[in-house]
Formats: sequence, C-alpha cells, structure tokens
Amino acid sequence: MAELSSHEPLLLNGDIKHGITKRTPFSASLAKWVLKILMWGIFVAWIALMFFFPSEFVRGLYQKWLGATRETVFGVTGSIFLIFGAPILIVAFLAFIYVTAFPSENEEMKKPKFPRFRLWTFPVIVDGPFGVVSAAELIGILLFSAYIIWAVSAYAIQIQQRISKFPLPFKEKSCFMLEIFGLRLGSIGLFCLGILFLPIARGSILLRLIDIPFEHATRYHVWLGHLTMALFTLHGLCYVVAWAVQGTLIRELVEWRDIGISNYPGVISLLAGLLMWVTSLNPVRKHYFELFFYTHQLYVVFVVFLALHVGDFIFSMAAGGIFIFLLDRFLRFCQSRRTVDVLSTACLPCGTIEVVLSKPQNMRYNALSFVFLQVKELSWLQWHPFSVSSSPLDGKHHLAILIKVLGEWTKKLRDSISNVPEQPQVGLPFQPCPTITASVEGPYGHEAPYHLTYEYLILVAGGIGISPFLAILSDILHRIREKKPCLPKHVLIVWAVKKSKEFSLLSTVNAESICPSFSDSLSLDIQTYITQESEPPLEEGMLYKSRDCPSFPVASGCPMSSLVGTGNNIWSGAYFTVSTLGFVILLGLLDAFYIKPFHISSWWYQGLLFVICMIAGVVMFGGLVVLFWNHWERSVSSYEKMDGDGGYDDGMSKLTQYNEPKMHTDASRTNLTGSMTTRYGCRPNFQEIFKSAAEQWGHVDVGVMVCGPPSLQSSVARECRSQNIRGSWNQPIFHFNSHSFDL
Repeated sequence: MAELSSHEPLLLNGDIKHGITKRTPFSASLAKWVLKILMWGIFVAWIALMFFFPSEFVRGLYQKWLGATRETVFGVTGSIFLIFGAPILIVAFLAFIYVTAFPSENEEMKKPKFPRFRLWTFPVIVDGPFGVVSAAELIGILLFSAYIIWAVSAYAIQIQQRISKFPLPFKEKSCFMLEIFGLRLGSIGLFCLGILFLPIARGSILLRLIDIPFEHATRYHVWLGHLTMALFTLHGLCYVVAWAVQGTLIRELVEWRDIGISNYPGVISLLAGLLMWVTSLNPVRKHYFELFFYTHQLYVVFVVFLALHVGDFIFSMAAGGIFIFLLDRFLRFCQSRRTVDVLSTACLPCGTIEVVLSKPQNMRYNALSFVFLQVKELSWLQWHPFSVSSSPLDGKHHLAILIKVLGEWTKKLRDSISNVPEQPQVGLPFQPCPTITASVEGPYGHEAPYHLTYEYLILVAGGIGISPFLAILSDILHRIREKKPCLPKHVLIVWAVKKSKEFSLLSTVNAESICPSFSDSLSLDIQTYITQESEPPLEEGMLYKSRDCPSFPVASGCPMSSLVGTGNNIWSGAYFTVSTLGFVILLGLLDAFYIKPFHISSWWYQGLLFVICMIAGVVMFGGLVVLFWNHWERSVSSYEKMDGDGGYDDGMSKLTQYNEPKMHTDASRTNLTGSMTTRYGCRPNFQEIFKSAAEQWGHVDVGVMVCGPPSLQSSVARECRSQNIRGSWNQPIFHFNSHSFDL
C-alpha cells in the first residue's frame, strides 16, 4: 500500500512505454466489451422506457408488470423501483467493476493513427443561452427536446380522446382535462428529476465512467433543473387554474389526504423548488451567490415533501438518481469533517494567495483537478472551488492551489494570512498557523489525464485561469525528467492578463529545477497579453518576485481524506454495494414487519418511510464501510511514516522551496520567461494564433483548453469551429475543451 504514490505513473506501470500500449489479452478484451455492452444495454433500455412511457403500448406493458408483481415481497413500490430506479444502480455497480478491472489510463496514452473529429470536442454553438455547446451536447439537447414534445403531444391526444367520450359540460370537461394534463406533466417532471441529481454527484462513478468531470456536469444539472422546474410549475398551475374555476382552490391547496395524492406537501415542495429556481438564475446567482447557495439547500425540503406529496411508489420512479446523490453527499460530508493542515500560505504581488495543503501519499488526482475549500475562521458554511495548481508529481504529501482575491471571502482570507506574525518563536522553527483551519472536498476532475493525450496543446487562460495550466506544465516537465509516458511535445500558452504584476504567478513553477533540459524534449511558447498597460512598467525587475508575505509550515501533518473524487475503487465499490443492499434490506424489513402487519395505507406516510430507508441505508450501512475505510487510511498513513519513505522530509524539503523569497534576476528569467513573448495594450487575436499554429503543425490533433470567462471561451470555441470547418485536409483538427468552473 505504501508503494502507491504520486510519483508512480498514473498511466499504469510497465504496460505503457513512451505512449505505446501493449496488446491486451483476448480474454481481458472480451470481458471489457461484455461489460461495456451490458452497461450500455441497461442504460439505453432505461432511457427508452422513460422515452416511450407515454405510448399506449408501453403503458399497457407497465400495467401488466404491476399486476404480475403486486403480491411480491416489496409490492407495487418494489415493482416500480425495479424498472425505474434499479437500472441506474445496476449500471453504477457494473461501472465499479469496469473502472477497477480496466483503468481508463491504460488506453488514453495511445497516439491516434490519424486526426479525427470528436463529438465531445467539436463546438457547434458558441453563443446563446447554453454557452458553448459541443456536437455531443447538442445531440443530448435535441433528444431531450424531442422527448418533451413527444410526451406532451402524446398525453394531450390521449386525454382529448378519452374526455371526448364523456358527455360533460364544457366547464367541467375543461377542468378535468387540465387536472389530467397537469398529472401527466408531473410524471414527465419525475422522469427528469430521476436524472437531475446524477450530474451533481461530484464523485459519482457514473461521471468517472464516461470521464466527465463535475465542473462540466454542473451545466447539465443547470439545464435539467430549468426543464424540471418548468414542468413542475406547469403541473401545479394546471391544478391551480382548474381549482380556481371550480371555486375549491383554498380547500384543495391545504388538503392532506391519507389515501391518494396529498396536495399540501406538494405545495410546500413546489414553493421550495421555485425559490431554488429563482435564486439560481444567472443574474441572481452572479450578484448574490450566498443567497443562491443557502437557498439551494432547500433541496432537502423539496425532495422530502415531494415524497409526502406522491407517496412511496410514485416517488420510487425518481429514487435511483436521488439515492446515488445521497451516497455521494454522505461521503462528501464524511470527508469534509476532517481538518486539513495548511502546510504553507503565501501572498503573491498580484493579489493571489497560494495555499499548500497536506495530502496522503496514495491520493490519486490529475493535473486538471480542483478542490472545494472551507476555512472555518471565515465561514462554517461556505465552500469555494479552486483549481489545483500543482502536478501530482510535484510531491507525495502536498497539493497547492492559487486563490485570486476577488470577493469578500477571499479578501478575508488574505487579511487572515497577512496578519500572522512573520517570525516564529526562537527554538521553534516550525509552528502551526493558528488562524487557518481548512477542510477540503475532492480533488475532483477527469478520470484520466486527458491533457496527456495530445502531442500538440494550446492552453488559453484569462488571469487566474493560468492556475490549472501551471499544473499541466509542471506535470509534463516531471514526466519528461522521469521518462514517464507523455505525448505533449509542443505547448502554446496564450495568457491574457490586466496587469503585468500577474506574471508573479509563473514563479510557482520552477521549470529549470524540475527539468533543466526540458527544451530538448518540449517546444514551449508562452504568449502573454497585457490588456491594461501600454508599455512595460518601470519596476519590471520586481515583477517576478514570488512572495509578498511569508509562509507558515506546520510540524505534523493531518492530510486531507481521499474518500471522494478519484478515490480508492475497492472501498468506493464496497461503500456503494453495502449501502444499496442496506437500503433494500431495510425496505423489505419495514414492509414485512411494519407496513403489512399494521395495515399502513397512508401514501404520504409510506413516502416518508421510503425516504428514511434511503437515508438509513446510506448512513447506517454505508457509514460502517466509511468507518473501516478511514481506519485503513490512517493505517496506510502511519505505515508510510514508519517506512521512512521521505514522507515528512519530502514535505518539509518542498516547503523550503515555498518559503524562500525569490527575486527576479536575469538568471531566473531563463526559467519560464525565456519562452515568453509579451504584448502590451492588446488582446489575443485568435484567428492569427490558430492560423499560425495550423501552418506550423500540419495535419494533427491539437488539444485546445480554455480557462477563463465565458467571453474568452466563446471566442476560442468560435475560432476552433471556424478552423475545423474551413481548414484544408492538411491542417490540424482543433479539439475544444473548457476548464472553467461556474456554479
């Protein structure tokens, strides 16, 4: 166990050499494809069931299924959960087997035989309400749109045909049609709700399986959230209009039935959902983020009162996705309880804070990862995402992030760091920093280091957006030095900043000390654009000063937990399996020893019991696994320290580099600045940049990665699309990848 470290190749030991993968045995390939086909088959069948559920044929089969399974152990609730909730849980279970047996790193280093377009990296729409949309995302949007149009149309036609057979007055017929149509809109919303929670399960095995990091999946949650709340709002409006016409509005709204749908819990659930929806709209979220963050915790009220509203068997239609989110949320809660030592803190001249955190040696993460950080001295509730600025190969026991001072929280953090006494007491070379108590969630990111899959890279950053690209650069340099698998040979960094003092961020990567001869293996070109300065400042010689205030190491390390993110697959799989079995067992015991013997028939009460079983399965059964998991983690950490693998010394020697102030000199300028070209008073002309790269590199795959504001992403995506469409056969194919996190 102690052998695992960030210095071991992420892309598997001995099977890959210089970007070439050895041939996989036939039996392993067969097992891999069987698992793939099985997972895709179950998933497609699950989606197809929801897509075609409005049809008469599928609804007929559904009624026959309920009739045949009504008398089984779990009754109607179990029957519905088995076809609507269980499939996604089965796919998740198979996914754990797949990622454990066939790590994605095995294949990601293979150089493609010829350049080709990819649906995920080909931007189709660059301006509009959805932001930059790839071809794959556009297909998903069209499929969801087709489903909504088809389902609404099918239900409307069915309702019209059935109502027309009854000789009712126009008023009663209209109200009846509205109520039935509202009911059908609610069922469509339930199906969307079943998928809504999947993208925000940050460490979900499903996201890892398809290699979509959480910062990308968040936008899918936003899109689905708008759609789901629009459907539920229309669902409620249909009933409100019908009841208002009939003159029974107030009585219906406050009614809480034992048998059937309870309206009052539905009203509470809808109001909670509407409050979350309104505060999540971009103008509100952008200017009042804390209001958005706190009101979004009402998802607990929304889900619980939805279960009270519809009862257990209807709620079970969406329970699969909600259960996966609960699994992830509890694991994140357990991880975030640990207080993590801040090994070093420092302020750069540009107003950016560098924070170095302690991590366990066996923690896996990639250079394009990010963490959520909480500082208890500033707020017990606020968590903020930050890109990791250090490579996993930088050191075994630390992880660094760069924090730009922009809002109130970051200003308080800077002030807290700046107010610490600069000199420790005599005789105590290392003292803890009492003003910083951090908790960490993550790291999250791509399952495989996809920046290593391109021989040619264009990294476009705006301001602090350079942070993840410093990690990429450090990762590449380490791999070149240690002769690890590494495809990138040509890297172009385009960096736009407001002031030249932001160049001090480059001091966090000492290329010459990592790999003195990197220029022999890597063609590095850094083009910087200073938008708010027309000429170099007089104090240019001070631009690369690395520290404005001292850093504060600690003598003993309490590293962050590796429960989530790209954590241990065996323990994660055990946690998922035991929690799921615990939920099923509790549901069966509840039905056998309480609901049936005591003739419990209230829908809302059974819905509440269903939710309690979900939570208890995760907390009681899954919590037991987490307890053993934490014990195993502590044992591994203790063994690493006793083994003398340089754990403490490695961390302290690395901190020496962080603690020594470095002034800009001509000698240091040969570090990264020797590869840098600076232009003042202008912005990047991406048409010229991409055209020049196309002429130099020829017909190759070029990975384009962007970290910056939406306007920067749109500009780069537009140029990628333009070059790919208009380019000749001997020009590169530009693959657009966004690394911008926007909650």
